Amino acid sequence: MSIHQRTKSLSARGEALADTFFQLKVLNGIARSDIHFQSFQSRIAEVGFPTLQPSGIDIFQLNIGKLCNQTCAHCHVDAGPDKKVENMSRETLEICLDILSKYDIQTVDITGGAPEMNPHFRWFVEECRKLDKTVMNRCNLTIVQANKKFHDLPEWFAAHKVHIMSSLPYFSKGRTDAQRGDGVFEDSIKTLQQLNAIGYGKENSGLMLDLVYNPSGAFLPGGQAGLEREFKSQLKRRYEIEFNRLFAITNMPISRFLDYLLESENYEDYMSQLVSAFNPAAVSGVMCRNTISVSWDGYLYDCDFNQMLDLKVESRNSQHISQFNFETLSTRNIVLNQHCYGCTAGAGSSCGGEVV
Repeated sequence: MSIHQRTKSLSARGEALADTFFQLKVLNGIARSDIHFQSFQSRIAEVGFPTLQPSGIDIFQLNIGKLCNQTCAHCHVDAGPDKKVENMSRETLEICLDILSKYDIQTVDITGGAPEMNPHFRWFVEECRKLDKTVMNRCNLTIVQANKKFHDLPEWFAAHKVHIMSSLPYFSKGRTDAQRGDGVFEDSIKTLQQLNAIGYGKENSGLMLDLVYNPSGAFLPGGQAGLEREFKSQLKRRYEIEFNRLFAITNMPISRFLDYLLESENYEDYMSQLVSAFNPAAVSGVMCRNTISVSWDGYLYDCDFNQMLDLKVESRNSQHISQFNFETLSTRNIVLNQHCYGCTAGAGSSCGGEVV
């Protein structure tokens, strides 16, 4: 059994940044920094968005738990092996299934932590597939190698046509392990080869394997198309690995990445990069406009990043999955804060990569 653990979670270390309210204080120049940037709300108002509202609810994203076999340096979820309490219950998952059966929400996006470590994960995926939903699973790849009970995951994913989205910081061991922990690269490559062997990432197989790239330092990602070409060329040449698409995601200044920015004294420079790279064309395509995010304990958020800052949806009568009101949520005002600059910098960023 291999555990890729670079450090402990912020909460396990008793850090002030484990408090989401304290993170918001930092982002708004009240704590740890007196640096103030124009509010994101006023910035998008200048380009024609006095409020931001949904275009629909197309993606039902569940953070099924914060338990993970890794403790990555940049993790905005603050996930890790110590997060044993924050796991979505069967009861909450059953409510989610009821909602999915009633409404035309086609895509179920499952994330974590390592979602596969939730004891109800396989059952839930199977039930979603019975409803003919597209199921996306954000797999860290190393979970397949972590314990014998996960070794059959590639075949199980294929049997249920699960769309795999896997993080891979780089196509080299040094940069990957620096961000995600010792041994992560080798285990990731082994899992990718196993997925390829059963058809994932192969043309016309119907088994989708996408990679997710985010920078390893305090800088914005390069162009997605160029990164995809480079990753495809290098992974094929070095390891005979194939995949479908690569998504480039901007690191959000929250949780452990915010901790890194502050400790390395890169916070002001990084936020300045995000603010100066603001792209009005990215606003209409941000993921909060077509996604609803559900936390492990059933609360509703505009996106996964808002969830990690405990910024619940504005709709007071529909803030928990047990109160789910499709009409109210479809017409809500999206909750914004300074971290939102990360989604509108450059070509924009979402859980599906660039937005423009």
